Order: sequence, then C-alpha cells, then structure tokens
Amino acid sequence: MSSKIRSHPYFLTNQLSNPNYPLLVFLPGMDETGKELMYIETAGLEAAFNVRCFVIPPDDLTSWDEMTEGVVTLTQIELEKIPRSPVYLCGESFGGCLALKVLEKFPQLFTKIILINSASSFHQVPWLNLGSLLFPYTPQFFYKISSFLSLFFLANLSRISPAASQSLSKSTSSAPKKTANQRLSLMREFDIDEKKLSQITQPVLLIASRNDRLLPSEAEAQHLSSVFPNSQIITLPHSGHVCLVERDVNLYQILLSANFIFA
Repeated sequence: MSSKIRSHPYFLTNQLSNPNYPLLVFLPGMDETGKELMYIETAGLEAAFNVRCFVIPPDDLTSWDEMTEGVVTLTQIELEKIPRSPVYLCGESFGGCLALKVLEKFPQLFTKIILINSASSFHQVPWLNLGSLLFPYTPQFFYKISSFLSLFFLANLSRISPAASQSLSKSTSSAPKKTANQRLSLMREFDIDEKKLSQITQPVLLIASRNDRLLPSEAEAQHLSSVFPNSQIITLPHSGHVCLVERDVNLYQILLSANFIFA
C-alpha cells in the first residue's frame, strides 16, 4: 500500500518576473491556504518587485523551524536566479510571526522588512488563547459556523468589496479543522528572542490597523519599534486586521509613502 504524499510549502508567482526589480517574499496570514486572497493583498506590488508568496498547503502541518527553513531555502533558490538582488521580507498576521522566526535565524538574508498586524501579540489576548485550547473539542459543524463568524473580527466589512469578502470567507473556511488546530497551537507556543532581533539594523516598516478587533496590533507595532533599532510605524486609522484586502489600502502605495521602495 502506498503512503499518502504530503504537500510542501512553495512560492507562488502571480506576475511575470523582472530581474531588475528587488525580490519581495510575502508571508500570508494563518487562514490563507489558498491563493485568491494573496492575489488581492499583493496587487500592485509587481510595479516594483518580483513577488513570491509563501503558500502553506492545507495538509502541511510543519513546525515553526520547518517553515523557517522552507522560507529561507526557497528564497535562496530565487536568489540563484537573480544574484545580488535586494530582498524584502513581508509578513502579515501569522506571516508576521513567521517573518520574526526567519529573522531570528537568518537576519542578514533580507535587505528590508515589513510587518503588517503581526500576530506576535497573540499571547496577550486571553480569549484567543483559551479558544485555541478549547478548539480541538468543538464539533465540526460549529467549526464551520465559527469560520463565518470570525469575519467580524478579521475585517472591517464595510471597507471590503464583495469579491474580496467572498475570497476572505472562502479562505477562512477552506482549511481542515486539523490544520486550523495546528496553526493555533503554533500561535499559542510562539516565542522569539528579542535580543537577537534588536541586533537587526536593516530598515523595518511596521504597519498597524487601529480598528483591529482581533489583536492589539497598534500596541504591538509600538512594542516592536522598541525592539528594532531602525524602524518606522504607519498606522491605518480605519482598517481591520486583514487590512490588505480593503478598498482603500494598497501595500505598494504605502511603501511609496514611507519611502520604503529600494533606491
């Protein structure tokens, strides 16, 4: 009997590459096991970057260390194609935690860093931690309902187009319960060596949503700014947690306004 072959993380390329542009590695949020939402979140970046989105398949239940190695290995493969290219690391929510893990072990690989509503503040929210502990005991039918209800906490729905709302809803309900449970366990166990991070001198852009109902993202950006010596904060005053799917939020335009495009 043949054993089931498990999928592995890979880089998704959604635009034609331009070797003259810097490489941007995008690490998405926990619910993004598909691709539609990442296309929306990275729209416009192709004007200045070679974008690579890190996709974690639903049946991939790897640890932080394994995911970290995966990101670095895939990045190094890309750099073999475009040597000496600047490399941007961009992590959003769960991907922000993964970005911090990557930076902890491989800080010199990246030229500039972008963290968007980093979920590194997960442990500060008691109801999320309790919910992650009780999650394995929830019935399957309630898991489907809770995935729908989570949209209220994830997004400011009045700022999202119907198409983006549909993609977000599909993303939050697409992962099997086993996968969601494993990702929540990773968030609960997340830990980082801030002393190592404080030695990173590359520019760091911290983007935080003031109306984030899920996590204290604005406070976490302030905390991370005290860790990274060369950082700046951009606050989105009306945005929810998944800000990059909102009509009036465009990551490329934010990077331009922050003078964060490589020169």
